[in-house]
Amino acid sequence: MGIGEDSFTGNMMKILLLLGFVAVALAEVTRFDGEKVFRLKPVLDDHVLLIKELANSMEVDFWSPESADLVTIDIDVDLHVPAAHTDMVYTILQQSGMETGVLIEDLQAQMEEQLDNRTPDPRVHSYTKYNSWDKIQAWISSISSSNPDLISRQVIGNTYEGRPMNVLKIGKKSSSTKPSIFMDCGIHAREWISTAFCQWFVKEALSTYGSDSEMTGLLNQMDVYVLPVFNIDGYDFTHNSNRMWRKTRSRMSSSSCIGADPNRNWNAGWCTTGASSNPCSDTFCGSSPESEIEVKNVADFIRRNKSSIKAYLTIHSYSQLLLFPYSYTFELAEHHSELMTVAEGASKALRSLHGTQYTSGPGAATIYPAAGGSDDWAYDLGVKYSYTFELRDTGRYGFLLPESQIKPTCEETMLAVKYITSHVQKNLY
Repeated sequence: MGIGEDSFTGNMMKILLLLGFVAVALAEVTRFDGEKVFRLKPVLDDHVLLIKELANSMEVDFWSPESADLVTIDIDVDLHVPAAHTDMVYTILQQSGMETGVLIEDLQAQMEEQLDNRTPDPRVHSYTKYNSWDKIQAWISSISSSNPDLISRQVIGNTYEGRPMNVLKIGKKSSSTKPSIFMDCGIHAREWISTAFCQWFVKEALSTYGSDSEMTGLLNQMDVYVLPVFNIDGYDFTHNSNRMWRKTRSRMSSSSCIGADPNRNWNAGWCTTGASSNPCSDTFCGSSPESEIEVKNVADFIRRNKSSIKAYLTIHSYSQLLLFPYSYTFELAEHHSELMTVAEGASKALRSLHGTQYTSGPGAATIYPAAGGSDDWAYDLGVKYSYTFELRDTGRYGFLLPESQIKPTCEETMLAVKYITSHVQKNLY
């Protein structure tokens, strides 16, 4: 081996080693050992101020409400605090006189306990596990090819990182355009129970068509469009890198921070309230309405099918709420009384199975004002029956709802969804 070859080989080894380190750095999984989730009950302006000051002085993660700006008196605050700050934060909170509890003692341990369904056959798609994006993608392909009479799929565009966004169309084939319902899951990456529900809904629709009169009638008369995972890039990132990621994974040349909140990125009072113009915020509204390609893809699809889409359902977690417009204003929607009656009926149907209590109402008045949401946008486009579900629970597990609760959560949510779709079917416009 000559001298030139020797130095070339040495340089190549250095480059390969460097690439190896880069790959390891990219694949590193964020751990949350010793991190806590506190529940705070602010009842004084000083309490609200203190929470906002904490948020300004250290890296904290708001689970509920979704950012420091939304903290007000008499709304419980669920706050995820890094291990390095937990003792100091707890002391400060105790000294303030604010009522404080610990919802999750060790976030990492809770994450590991979340995956408590250890029995499924790996060869079969499990509806009671939190499936990775790769598994969901394979399921989308197999379920649509094995049920061609009832289901078809179409790619409505790609995500920022180039993953295909498949929409499943479920319904009896028809030569003419049928009225339809659009449902999406997983707009926020860390809300895993949401994506589990879309898979469950598709399974139930296919397995009960022909035997359940309600589902059979629905799919004969209408089509249901299902987007199983809206924020695919973010969802994949929660499985492989950071379980607590919420936003998309887009990049802007003007900031080193990644992603925008896809449920603050719609052209519905965009970025006026309950959203942030700071790219590093979890509620960053994006650089402009529909700046996030995932939002634009869905908005374009709904606009193209506007004449047939009669209901829009978007599935989130957590809080056990059934919300409808508006969130960007306290003004009541034109169809407020009907939307409220249907929401209350759906909540009652849900409660009938396991006794799970839901609260219904317009977003702004029921929780807090937040602009740029998909349900408000759909409603303003002309989709009258526009609803946001916030699934289980009310904070005991938060985003880490155990897999053992997937089945009861999905079963009860099906009752609420079927109540809404039945009303839509009888009240087409």
